[in-house]
Amino acid sequence: MSLKISTDPAPLVTDEDGVVRVGGTRVRLDTVVYAFNQGASAEEILQQYPSLALSDIYATISYYLQHRSSVDDYLKERQQEHDRVRQLNESRSDPAGLRERLLKRNPKT
Repeated sequence: MSLKISTDPAPLVTDEDGVVRVGGTRVRLDTVVYAFNQGASAEEILQQYPSLALSDIYATISYYLQHRSSVDDYLKERQQEHDRVRQLNESRSDPAGLRERLLKRNPKT
């Protein structure tokens, strides 16, 4: 008997917004990589995100380790986009005093 060795594609899909998701779930690549870099094992990641399959977590970590430079570039771009959107939202509405302004709108509470 011989073992047939094959390479399965990484369980990563880019959605219509350009966000890479894992295993057909809503869990982002960013989430798995961040947890892994914080020292979480694949099993610990599974406990936090039970919609993932353990094999998809391992495959994602493997993909990250094999393509660290390009994944880090992607994560950096995502962080820059996050910062840009946050700044845009803050420029539209100053978050300082937000609670007080909302309470003034509805004085019954």
